[in-house]
Amino acid sequence: MKKTALFLLATLILCPAIATAQTWAPAGDHIRTPWADQVDPGNPLPEYPRPLMQRDAWMNLNGLWDYAVLPLDATYEKADGKILVPYCIESSLSGVGRTVGTDENLWYQRRFSVPKSWKGQRVLLHFGAVDWRADVWVNGVKSGTHTGGYTPFSLDITDALQAGENVLTVRVWDGTDTGFQPRGKQVRKPSGIWYTSVTGIWQTVWLEPVPQQYIANLRITPDLASGCIRVLAEGVEDGLVEVNLLADGKRIASARALAGSEAEVHVPDARLWSPDDPYLYDLEASLVVGGKPVDKVRSYCAMRQVGVAAGPDGILRMTLNGKPVFMYGPLDQGWWPDGLYTAPTDEALAYDVQKTKDWGFNLIRKHVKVEPARWYYHCDRLGILVWQDMPSGDLHGSWQMTRLYEGTEFVRSAASEACYRKEWKEIMDYLYSHPCVVVWVPFNEGWGQFKTVEITDWTKQYDPSRLVNSASGGNHFLKAGDILDLHNYPQPDMYLYDTKRVNVLGEYGGIGMPVEGHLWTPDRNWGYIKFASPAEVTDEYVKYARQLKEMIARGFSGAIYTQTTDVEIEVNGLMTYDRRVDKVDIPRIREINKQVINTLK
Repeated sequence: MKKTALFLLATLILCPAIATAQTWAPAGDHIRTPWADQVDPGNPLPEYPRPLMQRDAWMNLNGLWDYAVLPLDATYEKADGKILVPYCIESSLSGVGRTVGTDENLWYQRRFSVPKSWKGQRVLLHFGAVDWRADVWVNGVKSGTHTGGYTPFSLDITDALQAGENVLTVRVWDGTDTGFQPRGKQVRKPSGIWYTSVTGIWQTVWLEPVPQQYIANLRITPDLASGCIRVLAEGVEDGLVEVNLLADGKRIASARALAGSEAEVHVPDARLWSPDDPYLYDLEASLVVGGKPVDKVRSYCAMRQVGVAAGPDGILRMTLNGKPVFMYGPLDQGWWPDGLYTAPTDEALAYDVQKTKDWGFNLIRKHVKVEPARWYYHCDRLGILVWQDMPSGDLHGSWQMTRLYEGTEFVRSAASEACYRKEWKEIMDYLYSHPCVVVWVPFNEGWGQFKTVEITDWTKQYDPSRLVNSASGGNHFLKAGDILDLHNYPQPDMYLYDTKRVNVLGEYGGIGMPVEGHLWTPDRNWGYIKFASPAEVTDEYVKYARQLKEMIARGFSGAIYTQTTDVEIEVNGLMTYDRRVDKVDIPRIREINKQVINTLK
């Protein structure tokens, strides 16, 4: 008996992966995706998290952390157990699967050591996203605070580090639907179209060494009219920035600019990015101070331009690279039965994007959620256009669909309004350099909608390179943004038309089919309409798509079908929630989708 115990102890010491496996297992009994079994608790989501700003040296801090849920006035002393970061505490893959009250804080703690090779450099601590307020300590030294559940933030923790082992502590509070912060579809009591809350760290946490002067971000703007890519290195105060553009591994152009100025890289014989040809150029940016290179990052970019123009029939259409394009794709909510907001693996994250291409779409509407940077990278490389929603928050105001808005807009508190503006700007900054993002959507169906014209005008002014869909589905203001967006379930309908803006059907469909063995809640599910077989679902889908095609000649320039997957008790996805079953005949869906898109070609 004693020999067996000693053998086990020695095995765990020599093989920490075995110890890790024994301290983590998925929580709960809900359905899971095929990728849940591929999650390595010793190294979850190991991919470099920021494809637009790559350096060679970094350290992934994902894995098993200590955690505790404590009253608001309590401080962290000991752990309740282990949680698998970066899966939120409510999720199965966290290994915990519990909710956190608004009168509680979620605490995290882990230890790490900085590689000796990083000596003499600054050390940045990066969080992909933490929902909602995060306070961070390193070795007991308060290192920073961030609010906002959808955007990355970084802290320079160099001066808080010590030799050998360091202790990282994070405290999180999240009000979800009891507060005014952007939260999307999260609620404390899920039902209908409202889903499980997400609290805490839900994207990769990592360390990165940088020189004393370094490039904090690249703001990349394609300019087809001038035939160039404009690159602004942010966070640089001195020296100059050298930018090299590469095509298929060969340098084809370069440019230099002083700190604070844009480098203009002229692109010879530019190959334009589109869903049919999603060509990406590689890009390198170096910071040179006193004649010596001190920092270098790798990135990528694309030559593409989105706009609005009247066709021969006088109807305004969205354009891509100067040509009319019918943007058509699914409403994609980005939820997972095992990870909730977080895909189990990077392969899973890319899967939904690839399926969208396989179905013959050219667009995804990312609905009231913002994804990790790698999701947008997959859209960039695979060639999927993205309409990006602002996650909704605060209270629901009145909603008016079938005529221009005549009601009184929702009035937010000063704190709520400031929160919205801060987080919307951070989201736009975060996604600015991704070529896939072509439309900003500040509001959906009156959810927290306020000062619509002002917010729309500011959005357009802040980023004139993209279109603005000011109010998806209702509460339409005259002359607000580039797009009039209608919602109608289940079949397509055009009940309003604006001669001065692009007209789109921002939501329709919702054809439901419950699939036994693949349901979040087997005895409680719904769809706008329900059918019993893939053949029936496909027939109904094709019928609606043909109706939509006829409406393109009348003025529709884009459409969004609800939705990519089932989500919790909603069963109106093209796939089941666990991604194991396609609910449509893919060749038939792809064929009719291509016909719809090609109507404007």
